[in-house]
Amino acid sequence: MPPPPSGAAGPGPATSGPWLVPLLVLVFGMFMSLLDTTIVNVAIPRMQADFGVTTTDIQWIATAYTLTLGVVVPLSGWLGDRFGHARVYIWSMLGFAATSALCGLAWNLGSMIAFRILQAAPGGILPVVAMAMLYRIVPREKMGAAMGIFGIGVSFAPALGPTLGGYLVEYVDWRLIFYINVPFGLIGVAAAYAVLPRATQSVRQRFDWWGFLTIGTGLFALLLAFSKAEDWHWGSYRILLLLVGGTFLLALFVVIELERDEPLIQLRVLRRWPFVNSLLLITVLMVGLQTILFYLPLFLQNGQRLEALPTGVLMLPESLVMAALMPVAGMLYDKIGPRWPAAIGLAIAAYGTYLLCGITADMTQWHVVLWTCVRAAGNGLALMPIMTAGLAAIPADDTSSGTTLNNLVQRVSGSIGLAVMTVIADNRQSQIMADRSGLLPASSGLAQVQHALREGGTAMYAIYQQLSLHVMASAYSDVFYVCAIVSAVGVFLALDMRKPESPAAAPQPEPAAPAPAEPAPSAPAPAREPADAGLRT
Repeated sequence: MPPPPSGAAGPGPATSGPWLVPLLVLVFGMFMSLLDTTIVNVAIPRMQADFGVTTTDIQWIATAYTLTLGVVVPLSGWLGDRFGHARVYIWSMLGFAATSALCGLAWNLGSMIAFRILQAAPGGILPVVAMAMLYRIVPREKMGAAMGIFGIGVSFAPALGPTLGGYLVEYVDWRLIFYINVPFGLIGVAAAYAVLPRATQSVRQRFDWWGFLTIGTGLFALLLAFSKAEDWHWGSYRILLLLVGGTFLLALFVVIELERDEPLIQLRVLRRWPFVNSLLLITVLMVGLQTILFYLPLFLQNGQRLEALPTGVLMLPESLVMAALMPVAGMLYDKIGPRWPAAIGLAIAAYGTYLLCGITADMTQWHVVLWTCVRAAGNGLALMPIMTAGLAAIPADDTSSGTTLNNLVQRVSGSIGLAVMTVIADNRQSQIMADRSGLLPASSGLAQVQHALREGGTAMYAIYQQLSLHVMASAYSDVFYVCAIVSAVGVFLALDMRKPESPAAAPQPEPAAPAPAEPAPSAPAPAREPADAGLRT
């Protein structure tokens, strides 16, 4: 049997030799690209002051990056197959370092948005290519442990961003959050060039322009709609047009891909329930993760008046717990499979999220650390077994499509889920404020109200601030309660997970039994070749 093209190689080592050092290089690149998604958010208020723009305008720095990711990520799998994953990884790392330097040099809002769009292109490609390469350099029997190590970048980088960004913004300069990527990016390029195996062949696949245009434009429209819905209002014609148009384009993408001989993304992987189940569970985890990372720091800063750096420090133990448990979860996957680590992890995450429903203005910092660490322990146990089992269930030739869909779900579900939770939070705040305000009319006999009326506007404003704080806490508590319910539902999906007996290998038909009248052959017939012979070749 001739060897398969390297671009379509399935899981398993592409070259002989150790795999841990190349894996760590991939983790480094993954860490850099994901860190940038959260570290910039801390610097946005300082950028707003330096550029002299409104809050609505400055938010385009984050929105433009997210929208570009939605366009670039579907392209990543094809680039890796066409030009070689190691080559694309190295050039993406170089591009990320160069565009980060441009962001640091930005002189106004327009230049910053333009440079952030350029930065998002290599930043979106890096995670997809890194995960695809992991499935080519790691032996299948070590895949759980390898994904556990790889998950450190997935979990630790987004949580470290607010802490590191807060320190640089408060004590140095916000431009350093971009400049710091340059030396580390060059180090990553040198390491990748030295240790990553480079394929000698690539898949000569024609580029699917119609598929790219439909999925890129569709995701752009949906992400823009959910990102700007609060500013443009959910019922406005712009939002409705974006939602309808984006949904139609994604449906058209599915039709186009199913008719293509060489599709941009092989959608046949969605016929496999274990992979689809893993995508659903990843959605559950990403929605909860993005919601907690957004609303808890927001309450600590707006409700308890903490600065950015102390807030980031309070969130750091959560990421340390996740990073510590990722390798443990990977080893458990190799030993017992994905079902119990995923189910128990989701149950713990649901309980930790339920504890966060106790958010109040009087909660202590110890409560914040304890609750987030409990939740992080559950996420750390569940995330990597879920991702590994899903990718291991698809055919070897579809690894690039699987990793592309996996990263798309991570990016899109987090953004859309956070937008939905924002709608819930805003509606609950309005409802709770109206209910509680109605209980405090000017004619109220409560001593606090009567005293405030005698004192004048200052005292009334103090009551209003206290009421607003309690309303905010109640609304955020309801949001966390929804996340806890979603995580609990995920437990039942996790109980249906299995560890594939032959990861990423297409099922082979059983050889036909020889006719009774014929003697048994003295040598094995070609039809008796083991199912994984192609992978060994």
